Amino acid sequence: MKLLFAGALFLVGVDLVKDQAVLYRAYNDSAGVTAEFNLNLLARINRELGADFDLAAFEHRAFFDAAQSRIEMHLISTKPQQVHLNGATIDFGRGETIHTENSYKYTVESFQVLARGAGWSPVEVFSDGLFAVHALRR
Repeated sequence: MKLLFAGALFLVGVDLVKDQAVLYRAYNDSAGVTAEFNLNLLARINRELGADFDLAAFEHRAFFDAAQSRIEMHLISTKPQQVHLNGATIDFGRGETIHTENSYKYTVESFQVLARGAGWSPVEVFSDGLFAVHALRR
């Protein structure tokens, strides 16, 4: 089933590459909003899959991987511990991480290359220098 046919216009928002200090502050915010969001993954696994993650025994960490042009979010075990899930026991060493998310950052040009590779033609870009909205045509 095709949802978008030839000639369709598609709008997509893309976070742009920016100063690494800006990205670091955004993903490691002092209010702890992003950390809470990240730790919620473990809370949901506990609630929905019956695991026993100790949320207080994990810390949020995010950093920019320039080679991949992405923010990586991790949860880091603060101590040796075991987690039980679906009859399995998972051992975590102190400092061991769970890689929870990648948030890719693009230049206008690098996103247009990606779009073209997926069969879309760039029509227009609207940007404030931090974020871009691309209009693409099929």
